[in-house]
Amino acid sequence: MIAVAFTVMCLIFGTTFLAIKIGVEAGMPPFLSAGLRFIIAGALMFAWMWMKGKVNLSLLWRKEMLLTGAGLTFGTFATLYWAEQYVSSGVGAILSATGPLMIMVMQTALLRQKTSARMIAGCLIGFAGVILVVLPGVSIGGNSLWLWGCIAVLVGEVCYSAGALYSKKVINQFKEANPVAINAVQMMYGGLLLSALSAVTESWSTTGMDWMPAVSSLIYLTVIGSMVGHSLFYWIMSRTNPLFPATWLYISPPIAVGLGAVLYNEHVSWITWLGVALIVSGLLAMNEKVMGWLKKGKQAREFVQASESVLK
Repeated sequence: MIAVAFTVMCLIFGTTFLAIKIGVEAGMPPFLSAGLRFIIAGALMFAWMWMKGKVNLSLLWRKEMLLTGAGLTFGTFATLYWAEQYVSSGVGAILSATGPLMIMVMQTALLRQKTSARMIAGCLIGFAGVILVVLPGVSIGGNSLWLWGCIAVLVGEVCYSAGALYSKKVINQFKEANPVAINAVQMMYGGLLLSALSAVTESWSTTGMDWMPAVSSLIYLTVIGSMVGHSLFYWIMSRTNPLFPATWLYISPPIAVGLGAVLYNEHVSWITWLGVALIVSGLLAMNEKVMGWLKKGKQAREFVQASESVLK
C-alpha cells in the first residue's frame, strides 16, 4: 500500500507545477490563488472527518498546527507561486528537488541523526538526474526577477524541509489524531496566512483574468493536488520517515517532461532518459525499505517460477 500510495502521490504532485503556472498566467493573484486552494481543501477535509467522528474540534486551536502550516504550506507555496510568475514550471520543479537533500542536511546538522554514505550518494545521484532531465528544456532568462524567482523557490524548500521534519514530530505527538485531520488543519492555517499576505500585497481585481484556466487550475490544485496529494503525503510519512515521502520531488521533473512531450510534442533526448535512470537509482539508494521491497518481490517471483516448474 505504501508503494501504491507513493506512486499516486508522485503522479499528482508532478502535475501541480504546470497547474500552478497555468493559473498564474491566467491572471490569478498568486498568493490569493494559493490561499483559496488550501483553505477550501483543508476546510472540506476537516468537515468530512468531523462528520465521521474521526477528529476533535480542539485540534483547530493547537499551536503545533499553526507552526506546521507556516512551514509546509505557507512558506513553501508562497515562494513557489510567486516564483512561477518569472520562472518556468520546469525550473520550479528542479529547484524544488533540493527538498530531500535539505531534509537530510537538517537531520544531520540539527537533529544529530547519523546519515549513511548510501543515503548521501542517493541524494546526489538523484539530484544529478533531475538536472539532466530538466537541462534540455531550461532556458535562463538572465534578468534579476528570474534570479529572485530561483532564490525564492530555494527559500521555500528550506521551509518545506523544516515543516516536514516538524510535522513528523507533531504526528508522533498527536498519535490519537488522524494524519488526514492534521493535514487538513495545517492546510487551513497555511491558507489563512497566504490570504493575509495576499490582502496586503496584491490587488484582488479580476480585470483581464482568463476565467476558464484560472478556475480550472484552482479546482484541480484544491481537490487533486491538496486534498488527495497532501493526504497521501501525510499518510506515507506517518508510516515511514520524513525523507522518503519528500523524494517525490525527484519524480516530478520526469513527469513534467512527459507532459511536455505528449501535450506539446517536445523532443525527449537520450540525456533526459539518462536523467530518469539516475533519479530512480538515487531514490532506491536513499531508502533501504524500498530496496527490501524489491528484494522480497524478486524472491516472490522466483518462488512462483519454481512452483510453476514443479506443477508442470
